[in-house]
Amino acid sequence: MSEPENLPVGRNIKIAFFHLGSGMADVLMTGVWNRIMITDLGFAATPVGLLASLRYFLAPLGILAGRFSDRRAVGGYRRLFWIWLGRAMMVASTFMLGLQTASLARGVDADALVWLTLIMAMLLFSLGNAISGSTFLALVYDRSPKEQRGRSVGIVWTFLLLGFTIGGILFSVLLPSDKDEAGVVTNAVAGLSFTPDTLQNLFLIAGVLMGALWFFSLLGEERRLKPGESLADTTNPETQTSIRKDLALVWKSRSMRFFFWYLALSMAFAFLQDPILEPFGGEVFGIDAAHTSRFSGYWGSMAILATIGFLFLSRRYKGITNTAMSRWGVWLLVGTYALFAFSSFAHIRGLVTPGLILLGFGLGLWNVGTLGLMMDMSPTGRAGTFLGFWTLVVTFSRGFGVSGGGIVRDLALGITGNVNSAYGLVFIVGFIGLVAAIWSLRQIDVSTVTIQQSSDVATVLAGAMD
Repeated sequence: MSEPENLPVGRNIKIAFFHLGSGMADVLMTGVWNRIMITDLGFAATPVGLLASLRYFLAPLGILAGRFSDRRAVGGYRRLFWIWLGRAMMVASTFMLGLQTASLARGVDADALVWLTLIMAMLLFSLGNAISGSTFLALVYDRSPKEQRGRSVGIVWTFLLLGFTIGGILFSVLLPSDKDEAGVVTNAVAGLSFTPDTLQNLFLIAGVLMGALWFFSLLGEERRLKPGESLADTTNPETQTSIRKDLALVWKSRSMRFFFWYLALSMAFAFLQDPILEPFGGEVFGIDAAHTSRFSGYWGSMAILATIGFLFLSRRYKGITNTAMSRWGVWLLVGTYALFAFSSFAHIRGLVTPGLILLGFGLGLWNVGTLGLMMDMSPTGRAGTFLGFWTLVVTFSRGFGVSGGGIVRDLALGITGNVNSAYGLVFIVGFIGLVAAIWSLRQIDVSTVTIQQSSDVATVLAGAMD
């Protein structure tokens, strides 16, 4: 394959619109849908959280799709076939999920067939996400020359965060509260703050919008291969390594071992709030779905500011290292969990918005530092091996965090019988887990690892996006 041509900023932004749709999809599935299922329709958080976390546990399938796209072309295209196939599956699952959830809102009994449909929809979404996410980042890597890859993926990453913000605002507009001036629900089914038709339209419109973004953002962005043209260099020894060998290499170094624990703990407990944050607002404080949908807008916009701001500052001040940013970010998340726990136990609604702002700053700062540490902890000459392993750790840990939030909430509710205490205990568990992550971070000596050059930032960010 020849060296990629220059990627202008305008084309880079066009490609980045792909992840604007990805951020919106994330908000729709782990924000809006799970909130409606748990708070409005009264289902247990455990099965809902497990369904929402399926895409993280199926993420290794993305590695297979990526390797296949390295070696073979379908219709002359290496990446686009897998990307558009996966995103078409996600659009179809969005339609299925919207129609079935609206039926539940109309009072249809949740029998085995209903749950089978929901499982199939989320499985379709997760499979589509797995096979298209990694191949999209591979396309970005293919599309940009080596010296532009940092900028290319940085823009794509920013648009993913922007998708969280825009998705939260847009979905709150599409799912308004059907209340009169006195605050009384006028058109909705009893017990709901929206009509089933409004809910159904939300998913249908979102599916069409996301599908359009995914298709047109990449239209014309991959050159069709000529018959017999070489696909990739398969002689690289890093492509022949196994996960077992990677793990053995990691475990030989004390700093590597503790970085593994830091990465696993911080990822799992930082995302413990993901499936229960909007239900927390709905069940504890009675905030309707239209307003809890804006939660991602609050923390997403703050995450963008923190990410851009500290990326700029870290280039100007040598004291702002990846380790320092990671530590500050996790401490902010610890403070966020403490604030949410106190607001839940004391029933203080006024602390929710400050908590969301703090959450955004913490996530943004933690993301910048931790992604940088993933690069620092990948020795020169073995970057592909180590970054591939860190990616698996990130993916599975986030999956355990998303599913674990619902499980802890249900267990705490079963023990205490009090919804305020149940959510408060989830945040306390997250608080303790993040403190353990900080302790692990303090045991790491980055200087013992040969630092990988910044040209590998595309590979690093691939592990945390989408």
